[in-house]
Formats: sequence, C-alpha cells, structure tokens
Amino acid sequence: MAKILVAYFSLTGNTQTIAQAIFDVLPNPKEIQPLDQVKYLEGYDLFFIGFPVHTHSVPYPVENFLKSFPPGKKIALFSTHGSHTGSRFSREALEHALSLLPQAHLLGSFTCRGKVSPEARELFQKLPEHRAWAVMAASAQHHPDKNDIADAQDFARWVLALYYS
Repeated sequence: MAKILVAYFSLTGNTQTIAQAIFDVLPNPKEIQPLDQVKYLEGYDLFFIGFPVHTHSVPYPVENFLKSFPPGKKIALFSTHGSHTGSRFSREALEHALSLLPQAHLLGSFTCRGKVSPEARELFQKLPEHRAWAVMAASAQHHPDKNDIADAQDFARWVLALYYS
C-alpha cells in the first residue's frame, strides 16, 4: 500500500475542512498535517497538497513548499477560494502551483468555494479592480458545504484509482 500524506495550509478553516474530508476516505497508511508541520517528504508515495487562493495566487508558504518538492513524486492539488468554481480567479492559483512543480507527477486537481472573511470582502470591495470578486465572494459564505465535501472525497477516490492503475 502507498503511504499517503495530506498536507494543507489554512487560515480560515476552509482548506482544513477539505483536507480532513479527503483524509477520511484514504486507506492506511496515511497522515494529515498542516503544511508548517511537515518535516520531511521521504517515505511518502502519494501527496495531497491543499491551500487557499490568496489574491488569485498561491500563498507564499505554499509556494516555498512546492518549490522544494522532490522530483518525480505523485501529487494531487486542492484549493479553496471565494470565486465561482471554474472561474479565471479559481484557475489562476492552480496554474501557478503547477508551474512550481515541473518535475512532479500530477494526478489531478480539485477546487471548491470557501467562505471569505467579512474583513477581506470589505477591503476588496473598496478596490475597483477587485470589486467584482468581492461581490462574487459574498455568495461563498456557506462553503465548503456537504456537496463540496462529497466532491472532495470523490476526487480523492479518483486520484487513488489513478495511482493504482
């Protein structure tokens, strides 16, 4: 059996919720850790790495982590964001994350919406270039919801099927 690590960076709890949902359906041996507690990557065969989208990109701690990722490892990425799923804003961060992993073997990626703090929405509402996003983010207040969790678990099962095929 593959040894699996689910590592995540989460400030509001959205990404942690999705990380836990993914972890719950994975077979043993497995571990789940906040990204800042990951001490080593050796010994794992499959990685699920999650992060929130910040200003349409990858948060700095996640960027550093991905840049140091060993070549040839099998990985699945997941992210949470205030944008509509599939929008340009939600895709940009994943595209950037992928560019940081040129030698990893990507098995898949998953995104879902997550609530955005009222303070962040208020701040971005004041900036003309981010006003449309702030309006969109207001509708994410009840995410991740049970459907997002179920979709994340389906994603994890799909990645496992790819890993073992």
